[in-house]
Amino acid sequence: MAMIGCLALLLSRHAIAGSSGADGELLYNGIRLPAQWPPRDIDGDSRAPLPVPYLEHPPEVIPIDVGRQLFVDDFLIENTTLHRQFHTARKYEHNPILQATTPDEMDGGKCPGAFVFHDGVCFDPKEHLFKLWYRAGWYGGVALATSSDGLNWSRPTLDVVPGTNLVLPRDPAMKRNGSGVWLDQLTTDPQQRFKMFLYQNPPTGPGGQVYTSPDGIHWSSPTRTTSVGDNTSILYNPFRRKWVYSDRTYHDPHNSRVRSYRECDDLVQGATWDKKRDLFLWGRVDELDLPDPNIKNPPQLYNLDATGYESLMLGVFNVLLGPYNDVCRKGKFPKTTELELGYSRDGFHFSRPDRTPFIACTQKEGDWDRGYLHPAATICAIVGDQLYFYFTAFSGKSPTLGGDMYAGGATGVAFLRRDGFASMEAGDDPGTLTTRPITFQGKYLFVNLDAPEGELRVEALDAKGEVIAPFTVSTCNPVSGDKTRLQISWNGAPDLAPLRGQPVRLRFHLTRGKLYAFWVTPDASGASHGYVAAGGPEFNGPWDGPGQ
Repeated sequence: MAMIGCLALLLSRHAIAGSSGADGELLYNGIRLPAQWPPRDIDGDSRAPLPVPYLEHPPEVIPIDVGRQLFVDDFLIENTTLHRQFHTARKYEHNPILQATTPDEMDGGKCPGAFVFHDGVCFDPKEHLFKLWYRAGWYGGVALATSSDGLNWSRPTLDVVPGTNLVLPRDPAMKRNGSGVWLDQLTTDPQQRFKMFLYQNPPTGPGGQVYTSPDGIHWSSPTRTTSVGDNTSILYNPFRRKWVYSDRTYHDPHNSRVRSYRECDDLVQGATWDKKRDLFLWGRVDELDLPDPNIKNPPQLYNLDATGYESLMLGVFNVLLGPYNDVCRKGKFPKTTELELGYSRDGFHFSRPDRTPFIACTQKEGDWDRGYLHPAATICAIVGDQLYFYFTAFSGKSPTLGGDMYAGGATGVAFLRRDGFASMEAGDDPGTLTTRPITFQGKYLFVNLDAPEGELRVEALDAKGEVIAPFTVSTCNPVSGDKTRLQISWNGAPDLAPLRGQPVRLRFHLTRGKLYAFWVTPDASGASHGYVAAGGPEFNGPWDGPGQ
């Protein structure tokens, strides 16, 4: 498709996301939000899993023009004989990729660290560099590291604090905690290309501060937020063009850590709010979050961060297993927190189908990743066929104290196949997966497939469930191999152009393989027009496709 056509498609997508009716916004994927949004019906006292309304009542027809379509839930699936398998990240064998070396990071030998405490990682296409903002020492300032490959990092010498890589120096009167740094590629103000939230605990009371910057180095004077909890962070929902404050709050009667939600159109202008009117209970643990048998404390939701990935919001649930602070402080070792994944198609309700830690700490004395894991606020970058997940872990090692629960913070990375969160699998016996009715404006069908010894064929069905010729199993050219982008075609019909705009079902026939995703695009290259989290070297903007 020509550039003008691609741009028209993108503009149309956002127009749909912004439209409203009697019941609220109609989203890009056919989900209609309720008139009361955000919802006020989260029960903080219950331990039942939180409802996900769009899974209970999916749209009758699902538009799939935005992004790769993932099989992390049953939103797209009408029926299947395939088996769903969830996958976990693989830690880089050369971790940590960043650890304390500079005087700021060494913290006088007490609690050394060079770690993302949310903070942020992005690929900046203007400079063609990975950038990583991190905390330099416990309660330290904000520093910047850069990389050409996302694995090997250097500390640039900057002019904010001459001779260092600090972008915000440590304030002795403040105690820095949670943070968030985002590259905003959709802003029209070049002075606000980068945005930062920073929690500071000053003598006047705890609170957050919001900064903006043209380059991620030189930051504006701060705008004070309404009072927030100490591990508050920010996120951006690109599907609805909303900024979200993910606020650390506590809920009675258990005094348990939970997350509250504040959305706004502008991060700076929305920095103050009425807690009763504008802040909503959002996330908590439930009965499926089981205690660690060696610790036995009731789990709590320590953090909730999220980013736009392809066709959904990818969330990282940081679950605290314990022990509590007084035990760790006395024992001089870090708390145990582990990172689990959740998925949202409306930006608020998250499905958490797999409670296996996506990235786990070792709980072993001497390990760099013994405990206290935190994700980067921006979650992950896309590098070729892999996703890079950046995270923090603590060893508890202190050169001068021997040990401390907040010592030895370092940054690591873990890898996952692109779209590799969940696969639909078949063995020697062939299996099928039939989608719900879908519509699309593109014409090229692509899949993410791992089937070097097997094969995949696809057929199209009409509203009555009858096969549409010539898009049949027998005319489909079978595909095999292990690739994150494979095109499907048929004899007599190289693409799906004749089916554009009409509701159809796709039925996948798989033998000896794993199917991770599918998408229909106007681009022969396979660009998905989905969002790309923290970006990557092949992207010039916030989504996968031309017209960025």
